[in-house]
Amino acid sequence: MLKRHTQVFASVLRLMDMFLAFGAWELAYQLRFHWINFPPASMVPSHEEYLKAALFIAVLTGFVFAFSGVYRLHKVILPRRELSYLLRGTLSLLLLTLVAAFFYREFSFSRIHTLYFLSSFLIILFFSRLLSRSILHWLHARGTHVEHVLLIGNGVSANKFIERLESLKSLGIVLKGVIEIGSNSKSDIPQDIPRIGKIEQLNQIIQVNQIDQVFIALASEDQHMLPELKKMLAEQWVDVCIIPDLGTFRTMHTEIESFDDMPIITIVQSPMTGWNQVLKRLLDISGSFFAIVIFAPGMLLISILIKLTSSGPALYGQERMGLDGRTFRALKFRSMQIDAESETGAVWASENDERRTKFGIFLRRYSLDELPQLFNVFKGEMSLVGPRPERPVFIEKFKSQIPNYMLRHKVKAGITGWAQINGWRGNTSLEKRIECDLYYIERWSIWFDLKILFLTLFRGFFDPNAY
Repeated sequence: MLKRHTQVFASVLRLMDMFLAFGAWELAYQLRFHWINFPPASMVPSHEEYLKAALFIAVLTGFVFAFSGVYRLHKVILPRRELSYLLRGTLSLLLLTLVAAFFYREFSFSRIHTLYFLSSFLIILFFSRLLSRSILHWLHARGTHVEHVLLIGNGVSANKFIERLESLKSLGIVLKGVIEIGSNSKSDIPQDIPRIGKIEQLNQIIQVNQIDQVFIALASEDQHMLPELKKMLAEQWVDVCIIPDLGTFRTMHTEIESFDDMPIITIVQSPMTGWNQVLKRLLDISGSFFAIVIFAPGMLLISILIKLTSSGPALYGQERMGLDGRTFRALKFRSMQIDAESETGAVWASENDERRTKFGIFLRRYSLDELPQLFNVFKGEMSLVGPRPERPVFIEKFKSQIPNYMLRHKVKAGITGWAQINGWRGNTSLEKRIECDLYYIERWSIWFDLKILFLTLFRGFFDPNAY
């Protein structure tokens, strides 16, 4: 229902953005060659070429903005987040435009024109969003494009729904009130939410309040009341939606789909599917390849120094668990003595660990022992960004002690991650580390990966918890 209600608004925004991109490109042409700069007429490039490019830019804007998530519901309702994604989408558009212009050899576009386009498009987009919100507010004030919602329920799910529904007022989705129903005597519904009657008055409540949508959010112990509600609502013309009570389940990339008219709710799934998986892999291949080329001399030097300062191989592979519980051999530069765990068994490294070699202390201090894992990334066993891989022997203990621990294996393990750049490594809180890993998985995007890689340059190699 919520998605259908915003479909028209999102479609109008997309068409408007395409039109504005066309206009900004044309405006930049006038600024560059007629209004600000005044080159001789013989040096003014063909307007026809710029006009064809403007049509291309307009179509590309629609696709890039949609792919960048500009029109997703939770981006549209929050102005600050919407502006952030508009900036991200515009920069992506600029990058693709420059790539297309590079391969289009029949004509050379002005670089100054491109800068004029970028600045004018961002300014126009900002004011267009202010205008669109003002128009929406004007329409809603006159009762146009407004959905009146009734909530039936009394519990945690009902309260969570109310919290999220509050942010949709700007889009014309208004909660008229709630009918509390259920065996729980203590209400989870905030006191400022109108109680507009009892369940016996449902038909009258729907008619008097002109309800368009009814949401049912029953606790698990009250599910037996669904048949009675179904019978009462069958006499009405309203749309009916059910909010499932998932109890203590940790949801991750929840999705609802229809399979041969049977509704299926997916509550836990990996974000690395479809094009997301392709983009992630392209980033890993290109990033690891260039990193291997750049660090190859340094890795060769490290290998030689390891051989000169201690006996044994320069490299070793340790069994780790990655995507979907599959194990692989994670490569590392050897930083400890040979057979370091022969007496202790599998244990975590600790500060001032006596098993480290003298050169190994330096390697671990600056995380240089992890560099060979670039080859794991190139092979597809790991990713540049993701939760750090752990040894199966430790996972057997952690998965029963830490809630939702195994969810971190819904993506490939990474060389760096959100937990690492926030200082949760070494013998720090494992719970905080898992919390960061799940935060990353739930909010994954290519931009988030690039942000983590950028921050790793400043935080990842100089961490006091690396030992």
